Amino acid sequence: MVPWLIVSSLQLAELSVSSVVHMVYGFYIFSSAIAGDLTQTLSESILKPKTTIEVKQIDQEKSSDVNDLPPIVLVHGIFGFGKGRLGGLSYFAGAEKKDERVLVPDLGSLTSVHDRARELFYYLKGGLVDYGEEHSKACGHSQFGRFYDKGEYQEWDEDHPIHFVGHSAGAQVVRVMQQMLADKMFEGYENTNENWVLSLTSLSGALNGTTRTYLDGIQPEDGKSLRPISLLQLCKLGVIMYDWIDIPWLKSYYNFGFDHFNMSRKKTGLRGLVDLLLGNTGPFASSADWILPDLSIQGSMKINAGLQTFPNTFYFSYATKLTRKPLGMMTVPSGMMGIHPLLFIRVFQMSQWRFPHDIPLPYKGYRDEDWQDNDGAMNTISMTHPRIPIEHSSLIVRSDSDCLPLQPGIWYYKIVEADHIMFIVNRERAGVEFDLIYDSIFERCRKHVFRKIPQTLPNEAQHQ
Repeated sequence: MVPWLIVSSLQLAELSVSSVVHMVYGFYIFSSAIAGDLTQTLSESILKPKTTIEVKQIDQEKSSDVNDLPPIVLVHGIFGFGKGRLGGLSYFAGAEKKDERVLVPDLGSLTSVHDRARELFYYLKGGLVDYGEEHSKACGHSQFGRFYDKGEYQEWDEDHPIHFVGHSAGAQVVRVMQQMLADKMFEGYENTNENWVLSLTSLSGALNGTTRTYLDGIQPEDGKSLRPISLLQLCKLGVIMYDWIDIPWLKSYYNFGFDHFNMSRKKTGLRGLVDLLLGNTGPFASSADWILPDLSIQGSMKINAGLQTFPNTFYFSYATKLTRKPLGMMTVPSGMMGIHPLLFIRVFQMSQWRFPHDIPLPYKGYRDEDWQDNDGAMNTISMTHPRIPIEHSSLIVRSDSDCLPLQPGIWYYKIVEADHIMFIVNRERAGVEFDLIYDSIFERCRKHVFRKIPQTLPNEAQHQ
């Protein structure tokens, strides 16, 4: 009885601390965005220059050259946001300014990989987001969602393919969308195929799931249901109340992406709120149509079973790691310097987590020691390349020049000493390495990845 009380007390204490830390960090990000917007507005109003009329000569040739470049699309991860949300705050810490043709879509921050893949397609092509009739009925939400009056890249097709860079769950979203393109799953678009994706760069990508989901509350028995008392239960409660209260200006500033579930108090009333909290309806019902079940090992295996690595697409992955094994003994965090405080305890927790011995292992050949190295949110083994249930062709990269010329259909991967959020939100934390990572990504997209002939960049064309 006493040991049980001790364990329960420790778990409750950990839950309390973790909840407070996450809430404080979330409030910090939200308030920072608001403060930044207010500061910018005040500066513009106080220091507003006198209105002058100036006729500028537009360089049509340069503008045309830029528009001819295939876009590089940055796809955010869990709890992420795109351009237009959280005011002037950038999820990718301003990396989008490093290239002249970059798009940053705003997708559901907690919606399922399937739903986000559908949203990404219509963001680019335009039109009414169609989540699919069969999927929508099975998951209990509306078939249609947001309407994009004008797609960001309407000419997108096999002859005008796109580069994608996905952080965390964003990488898996792109893989699912590419498979949908190959399977022609977008009604009204019979000509889609996998070659619409020219390259995919995974940055700390959730390619095979993470044991973090189990620590936060996903049941390891099935990989989708929640423990009664857990961090994710608190997250679920917060999301339901946020969407049910439905304050328009607040949701325009930040949205979890569940509008197609119609959880607003205006549509469901008090009875609807009770059903949502009990798990009878909504994304947290038995269908589990939200992102966390997709990030469990079981959920990722289910998704991966239907995904291919295509022969004409270039794949590159940066797997992050912030653990070490001194003297070949216990895996521990690399150190306290350079790691985000929010993730230090998480790195340690993940390095010590073990799959319960009284339930079946998630896949044949699973070993706890393989999943100990991590970055505080994802296991390093999961980020290198698709491994389960079938391992895809891969090659580790020590130096970028070693793998040139690049070959399509192979997952080139590099292991980087960093935590999971080193290359997003706060640029100063990553320092010089931030520029090195993103510069190499954009340079690869522009100079080393092509199907026909090398691209000519606008600034290069002027010197030829």
